[in-house]
Amino acid sequence: MQIAERTVATFHYTLTDEAGKVIDSSSGAQPLAYLHGAGNIVPGLEKALEGRSAGDKFDVVVSPEEGYGTPNELLIQTVPREAFQGVDELEVGMAFQAQTPQGAISVVIAKIEDGMVTVDGNHPLAGQNLHFAIEVVEVRDASLEELAHGHVHGAGGHHH
Repeated sequence: MQIAERTVATFHYTLTDEAGKVIDSSSGAQPLAYLHGAGNIVPGLEKALEGRSAGDKFDVVVSPEEGYGTPNELLIQTVPREAFQGVDELEVGMAFQAQTPQGAISVVIAKIEDGMVTVDGNHPLAGQNLHFAIEVVEVRDASLEELAHGHVHGAGGHHH
């Protein structure tokens, strides 16, 4: 069976950056399962998996536009240190939830200088090429419940 709309694909992956440093991997863990066509993984990887079958092994480079996007300057803001009431120690790299008119977003402290804190709401991998090594483990038809919910249930997927 080939990966197509309305199928569940399960695969092992290793994600590396341009220098070959491992960012994430399913090695030694459960493979990742996703519902093809439901937007559960980055678009470029989903396109590369289309038509593949169990046992296929391949490498793919996903561009920022097909991955986590390009950095958006509107998601970078500098705020006074006082905006972090109740937090005694601030460090670059710390993550917080920020409230915006569109709802909550995750931000990371990018810089602390002269009583001002710069936060970045971009995905940490925005602007980066994503290098994936993939091994397709299984392809099966999605259940009606998975199709209705828009994600995989059971091993490697969502549990209700």
